[in-house]
Amino acid sequence: MNDLVFSSASELAEAIRSGELSSVEVLEAYLEQIERHNSALNAIVTLDADGAMAHARAADKATAIGELWGPLHGVPITIKDAIETAGFRTTVGFPPLADHVPDRDATAVARLRAAGAILLGKTNVPELSADTQTNNPIFGRTNNPWDLERTPGGSTGGGAAAVAAGLTPVELGADHAGSLRIPASFCGICALKPTEHRVPTTGHLPPLPGAPRAVRHMNTIGPLARTIDDLQLILRIIAGPDEQDWEVPPVPLVAAPEVLPERLRLAWTADFGGKLVVARETREAMQQLAEQLEALGCRIYEQTPDDFDVLVGQQAMHQLLVAERNWTRLPEEERDSVETPNMQFYSSTLDRRDALSAALTAFLGRWDALLCPTTAGPAFYHCPTGADLSIDDQTVPHWMATVAFNSSFSVTGVPVVSLPLALNEAGLPLGLQVVGRHWSDGRLLAIARLLSRVACSTPRPPGY
Repeated sequence: MNDLVFSSASELAEAIRSGELSSVEVLEAYLEQIERHNSALNAIVTLDADGAMAHARAADKATAIGELWGPLHGVPITIKDAIETAGFRTTVGFPPLADHVPDRDATAVARLRAAGAILLGKTNVPELSADTQTNNPIFGRTNNPWDLERTPGGSTGGGAAAVAAGLTPVELGADHAGSLRIPASFCGICALKPTEHRVPTTGHLPPLPGAPRAVRHMNTIGPLARTIDDLQLILRIIAGPDEQDWEVPPVPLVAAPEVLPERLRLAWTADFGGKLVVARETREAMQQLAEQLEALGCRIYEQTPDDFDVLVGQQAMHQLLVAERNWTRLPEEERDSVETPNMQFYSSTLDRRDALSAALTAFLGRWDALLCPTTAGPAFYHCPTGADLSIDDQTVPHWMATVAFNSSFSVTGVPVVSLPLALNEAGLPLGLQVVGRHWSDGRLLAIARLLSRVACSTPRPPGY
């Protein structure tokens, strides 16, 4: 058991800067952990041990002469296999791209490298990142470190499993409809979906190479990590315009001071006014958290946003996804045969998005944050794509147990942190979403940091 690999990226960076650890020592620890556990997890699917070691040695030589590359100097990281990496295979789990090696880094990857990070490997995704489980024809299935018979979620499932199992301190992933938050919840770690357009999506697949860039809404690039401090560190590095993704405005990222519980006004809901089915253990964990926060002096009330129907949000998310991703495919690919979008379909979907955003903005104007579950319950057993799931003794549609808890916040574009809420009776993680106002990412992270001290601290899977 190697405690070093469960250190935060912030701790590792400080230890390397101070000379307490070398970058080579850190990398060797992660490579040993990968050797020990990755064959069972199938989390990292493309590993560059030699290249990473060469960079680690260079980082140590730089340290010896007082040269600092940046805030992640000498720290290894992994990247979701849907985000382009120069000279490094990027497949998005799609057989026609099995040998695709980009000639550029995605903007966020380039910024992490410029900050001193060492690219260790790429992590598994479902085909075209289009599932809440992680399985594809190229690399196969990824398993959850808490129970190999369960999914780590999707689509950043490989990254979540890798962080949870100590194969990497940080993962750069992406979230279109819960793709960061669901895996974080299932694997017992933290994730940040930044405000939409806070981070450039330049270099994200899809769109596929040669296809038009039609995805203009919802998709966000963000980090998975073990601590809120690491989420903040990574966001600070990757946020801001890049002169390629023109939807990204120059909105300053402001770090908020420490939050005092007695000055917080929080709303919470377990099921959005009965609209969604939630496991008994999740509901009880939410209630317990509310009581703990109230005891600390928080003003916290069970409250559902007015005029904000999560089922309408789920429908709007799905329709916007269909409308945009259908047109990011190459001409020879089969298009969605169920719904063929046109401009009226697209415009009416955007109108629903606007109405949902206005309702949520009005609600969050009265609260510092909204707390709710990340999913209905813990990670489910591997199953066919879209299969119904069992919540307590009730069978529910797959989407209702998973993306329905996330989709309304995707379609409205607000920032969301997912962090561990509790372990259930079977010892599996449950996740908590902390939802903030547009562009309030710094304040949201400060609130999440307080909540992480009250809720379940980032747990470590047994045997790792």
